[in-house]
Amino acid sequence: MPQYDYDLFVIGGGSGGVRAARVAAAMGKRVVLAEEFRFGGTCVIRGCVPKKLYVYASQFPEHFEDAAGYGWTVGESSFDWKTLVANKEREISRLEAIYKRNVDNSGGETIHSRATLVDRHTIRIEADGRTVTADQILIATGGRPSTHPALPGHEHCIYSNEVFDLPELPTAIMIEGGGYIAVEFANIFHGLGVETTLVYRGKEILSRFDMDLRRTLHETMEQKGIKILLHSVSQEVSKRDDGRLEVKLNTGRSLTVDQVLLAIGRTPNTENLGLEAAGVELDKAGAVVVDAYSRTSADNIWAVGDVTNRVQLTPVAIHEAMCFIETAFKGNPTTPDHDTIPTAVFSQPEIGTVGLSEDEAAKRHKNLEIYRASFRPMRHTLSGRQEKMLMKLVVDADTRIVVGAHILGPDAGEMAQLLGIALKARLTKEDFDRTMAVHPTAAEELVTMYKPSYLVKDGIRLDA
Repeated sequence: MPQYDYDLFVIGGGSGGVRAARVAAAMGKRVVLAEEFRFGGTCVIRGCVPKKLYVYASQFPEHFEDAAGYGWTVGESSFDWKTLVANKEREISRLEAIYKRNVDNSGGETIHSRATLVDRHTIRIEADGRTVTADQILIATGGRPSTHPALPGHEHCIYSNEVFDLPELPTAIMIEGGGYIAVEFANIFHGLGVETTLVYRGKEILSRFDMDLRRTLHETMEQKGIKILLHSVSQEVSKRDDGRLEVKLNTGRSLTVDQVLLAIGRTPNTENLGLEAAGVELDKAGAVVVDAYSRTSADNIWAVGDVTNRVQLTPVAIHEAMCFIETAFKGNPTTPDHDTIPTAVFSQPEIGTVGLSEDEAAKRHKNLEIYRASFRPMRHTLSGRQEKMLMKLVVDADTRIVVGAHILGPDAGEMAQLLGIALKARLTKEDFDRTMAVHPTAAEELVTMYKPSYLVKDGIRLDA
């Protein structure tokens, strides 16, 4: 039987890689994890965590405005971008240390270096040129922002990696894209007082989300003062003599801004890892091809997280890592469950959603009942803010199972997490109806919508 230096070698210190390394090491396996940048991966260092901190920062102007309706007089306020950046850095450094320490304390080894494959069982540690061997190898290198090298002037643009550490807060910014990152940063920068324009090539922002949410969020963002230009793409970015950027769009319109943020998708980190030498197949987008158990075309090499381009969410990478441990080391073959995943968009107002959109449900189910409520939440009554909240349940009328739940409004993400349990358990509309409401809350609407707003039969909307 071949002898290897390690039982498991993990390449990539993000959420998926760290979880797999930590759990395997705690089982007594000889484990090493190599990370070339910072432990914690995209989520902790350049993604979810710093993004949510910036979302909080950008919400304070509205909180200050709303306070007056509740009897508070808020004095003159000011914002310091550099303080936010410094405090963010301190927090993610704290989390980074925890991620590394969790592996070390579990008995694993961590290496701060790029690692590449020489063959199916041999890995080169690039920092010192030495090679080691491992029985099992896990690729968890994540992804990075997609660049746009075909765009003239792309070198003047920034991406989500750089946006957290800009030396100065811009006066005006153009953000290109219509997904999570673009929409969230449009709201962040607007909340921080930046003149913000969102440019998107599609017919509506946030494709794959329920259309009710997409339209209502779009309207609300524009009411706040964010400019949204649909069916638009940038064709050229040039730097002016005063240092500002001029962007020419396909519509003939020109924008003058201080920064251009391109949020046009993400690319798996698979280049120059030696995957071809190890017999690991990649798809056309450069993602690692895996089977239902996260095993690659080389039977001792596995991959989890964004590098596989399945579902690009941190909790999914962690879940895939745990399934990998069950399959590779516990003799319990387990496939990741990618069905009915709750998710949130931390826009303002935020979105929380789980299950099928109305359009998706109409393709899968012959008869639907749609329950929809739009109202001004209680927190806005005294403040005078006119912003509406939207709640929507999509029900398969034949089985009575709630197949989709969608919320736009304060704390929508928190509600989506709990709704995820209900939809995962395949609860029926009657289960929702017999659940006692918590009053006064916005969430009580989810269990008090007794009459459908309308029906959908064979994809056609009908009156209830």
